[in-house]
Amino acid sequence: MTDPLKKRRRRSRLMTYGAVAAALALTAAGVGVAQAAATPPPLQFVAATGQVTAERYDYDGDIYLSFDLGLHVIAGKDPLEIWAKRTGYDKPIVAEQTVVKNGKKKKVALPAGLVTDFTGLKDFTTISIADADGKVVTEYKTPFCGNTWSSARTRPDAPAANPYPTSCGGGNPFTLGAVWGVQAGWDAAVQDQPYSGRGESFDLPVGKYTATATVNPTYRELFGIPKDQGSAKVEVTVVDATDDNKAGLARVKAADARAEAGTDRPDEHSLHTAEGDAKRQVSSYVPELRAPAKRPTPLKAAPTGGPRPDLRSLPAWDISLSEEDGKTYVNFGATVWNAGTSPLLVDGFRRSGTELMDAYQYFFDAKGNQVGSRPAGTMEWDPREGHLHWHFTDFAQYNLLDSSQKLAVRSGKEAFCLANTDAVDFTIPNAKWRPENTDLSTSCGANTVIAVREVLDIGNGDTYSQFRPGQSFEITDLPNGTYYIQTLANPEKKLAELDTTNNSSLREIILGGTPDARTLTVPPVHGIEG
Repeated sequence: MTDPLKKRRRRSRLMTYGAVAAALALTAAGVGVAQAAATPPPLQFVAATGQVTAERYDYDGDIYLSFDLGLHVIAGKDPLEIWAKRTGYDKPIVAEQTVVKNGKKKKVALPAGLVTDFTGLKDFTTISIADADGKVVTEYKTPFCGNTWSSARTRPDAPAANPYPTSCGGGNPFTLGAVWGVQAGWDAAVQDQPYSGRGESFDLPVGKYTATATVNPTYRELFGIPKDQGSAKVEVTVVDATDDNKAGLARVKAADARAEAGTDRPDEHSLHTAEGDAKRQVSSYVPELRAPAKRPTPLKAAPTGGPRPDLRSLPAWDISLSEEDGKTYVNFGATVWNAGTSPLLVDGFRRSGTELMDAYQYFFDAKGNQVGSRPAGTMEWDPREGHLHWHFTDFAQYNLLDSSQKLAVRSGKEAFCLANTDAVDFTIPNAKWRPENTDLSTSCGANTVIAVREVLDIGNGDTYSQFRPGQSFEITDLPNGTYYIQTLANPEKKLAELDTTNNSSLREIILGGTPDARTLTVPPVHGIEG
């Protein structure tokens, strides 16, 4: 697995968010107990405070701006819930809002053009920042999806839990479907900096500013935001942070990682119609991510039918060349996701005195009862720096194929720690919107354990960014020409799944140049450049 600092995903250096005690701050702003008894508007737009301080860090030439205007939206008596989906990569994204009328939920199509990617509602907010003399120094628009780590309920009668994902889901170019939402009575932070995924940078010199945030009138009318809450002003003081303020910088980098790694993520599910209620109750059966107590003896036979995972490989993405120690490598990101009717759940049981585990895949019926298991290969301890966890050895394989699609190079990366890093399609039945294991800290285990549980939930993908030579392809001596990066799931077919015909994906690349200056061309696939 790749360096934890890379979080197995691309991330912004400037798109950062300071911590906000949301519930307390919003109550202080007048949104709290006093409003609980009244009927709230469908959606409110508020600033938690009128004054904030932004810390500016110069970290070896990289600028980090700890900038948080404290902007929030608050859902009224019903959640704000939006489903965005495309039926193919060459198809437009269609967005629908789940609305409640006469006690029943139904989907209502949003106007075309409001959703063009999976970062959220396009141009939801306009942020204008003026200096102390009133001169506008920057103005930009930001999207909004509602999914966030920092959401909290803002009134005592709000539901106890938030069912919605913790990130928007726009980090993977091959995302198929996303669910965005703000729980009734809960808040969601509004993005207040340019989306760095499009290459927009953001910085403010030390000084005093006034930030004015305005909701796009289309959204204000669509979601019922009161006219007097269409904008908010916040006074901003930018100060230099000292180089030795390691704690502050650590907070900035941690917020940065949350903001884009994860792409924020998913636990319980919301409910949609009577049929949807039953389906989503089934999805809550996923066992906790605690290691199993003991090796299963005797083993029940794997059932011949019933729910199964369905591992699907996405085309390789984020492809680039790198050089190290005189050698040239092709780096890439690879995603395998679960489009099935059951999570992929694999338990590992350690062989005493060794750094090897026996792995077993477990099966469940439609009601969520465990009904069987079968051997599924092994797990091994990876002692390398940046890994230091248990790898499942039979999950995927990466191959570089030549123009005739015969093997040219096999990646050294052939063992994996399963984690729900990417929301590939949260609109499929029983998708797990808030999975618990989203990074290395919530799965994989330490060398002191005797058992490990690894899970890939429905609708989620596991992405590896290939930054190490041992995980990427060495192409130093390969001739120029056309090649294909193959991402192959379940290569030895030790895992039982619904369909194995969709386990392989190919991404064309073209190598050129000279031995001392290789070039790489990556044609679009399904119209996607990523």
